Amino acid sequence: MTRHVRCGTLFTGAADAAEADQTIIVGDDGRIVHVGPTAEAPAPGRGDMVLDHSDRFVMPGLHDVHTHLAYGNAKTEEDIDLYAPLEFRALRGLYFAQRCIAAGYTSICAPGDAGQISLSVRNAIRAGLFDGPRVTAAGRYLTTRQGLTDWYPSWIGAPETSIGRLVASKDEAIEEIRVQVKNGVDCIKLAMDGFHRRANGELVAAFTQDETTVMVQEAQRLGKKVVVHARGREATLYSARAGVDLIFHAYHLDDECLDALVKSGSAIGPTLTFPRNIVDFTQRHEPAHIKGRIADTQREFEIACENLRRAKAAGVPMMTGTDSGFAVTPYGEWHARELEIFVAHLGFTPAEALRAATQVTARFMADGDRTGVIAPGMAADFIVVDGSPLQNVSILLDKKRIEAVYIDGKEMRIPARGYDPRKVTDFAWSNWTDLYTQERVAELYGPSRGRLAAAE
Repeated sequence: MTRHVRCGTLFTGAADAAEADQTIIVGDDGRIVHVGPTAEAPAPGRGDMVLDHSDRFVMPGLHDVHTHLAYGNAKTEEDIDLYAPLEFRALRGLYFAQRCIAAGYTSICAPGDAGQISLSVRNAIRAGLFDGPRVTAAGRYLTTRQGLTDWYPSWIGAPETSIGRLVASKDEAIEEIRVQVKNGVDCIKLAMDGFHRRANGELVAAFTQDETTVMVQEAQRLGKKVVVHARGREATLYSARAGVDLIFHAYHLDDECLDALVKSGSAIGPTLTFPRNIVDFTQRHEPAHIKGRIADTQREFEIACENLRRAKAAGVPMMTGTDSGFAVTPYGEWHARELEIFVAHLGFTPAEALRAATQVTARFMADGDRTGVIAPGMAADFIVVDGSPLQNVSILLDKKRIEAVYIDGKEMRIPARGYDPRKVTDFAWSNWTDLYTQERVAELYGPSRGRLAAAE
């Protein structure tokens, strides 16, 4: 059935401006066959469907390149790795992938998940078993002792259910890449640094330049894109020199990094929503606050914004992602906050931010050759918004304003359903955030608390 979509305002993602009174025509295969002024559009034929959004803003579906489907809105790393079997995590991941639809996100990348969780979610949606966003799937992060995901003490080791795969040599890394490619991943994720620092505070890269280059070359030889976690200068530099496709964070880049990024064409996914939410939402009694993480995160956020503005000025492509899947970045809630941050802190215009979340980010996605813009031959992935994000990108955070979401021309109608986190996510045995000595109890409650009446 051919669909004629009448748009009050149409932002195609291919240009900064929007056009009034446009019509999109979608063929039986879910591809766009015509875009243009309504007055010039072919008339609907017998049996055609007319979708009247003539008083609404229509734009391409949004893309989030950093949504971890395996995490389950985790509060601890143990929540991510240990307390739920892979099978349950896959079913949970499908549920949470569907929550992204209501936020206007038709395409997400799950960059690093345990087992084949994201692959399974992707395949179930592609097979038509369930409605959901387009999923670009990675396997486990490749990491070392100094890299992200090797959370546990060496006397415990790296559990098989972890989101990370600890590799001890280039040969092991190459074999893991080949296994993941055989399993059907869309991209390979490298943990290029973690929390290990030098005496001067600089983050240490988890892999050497040679190791990084070998892994990237093998993944790309096999036809897969490479995404890396790299906050520090050294990890960012090694990644750019190796020619990775996408660098998450890159907060501490310098001039040498910028030169390498411009030369390689590597993109950056700043993922600033995650640190911003940590600062803005963490409560004073929570461990992240007690341990001083809020002040540290705020400082890094400020450094990151300064450096990323320089990267934008140098022409480095910026992609939108949020690190959704943690308790401070729950699925379907804060994805569009990254666009707010791009405008408020990185110097993007609203149109540039919208294009970053559509056309630019689509370049990394598995279906990126047919998504990200509204044009003939492209997939009919678009959303209908009450109001203009070109005037205020923040309206995209209001799910009530996302009035309809279409993928391949089919409207996604996924029922809203709540859940009990104690049965879905909160499985870690974490019961207290303080040490209740007599002195601490007296400080909190006064000297009488904890003293029972003496028996007569």
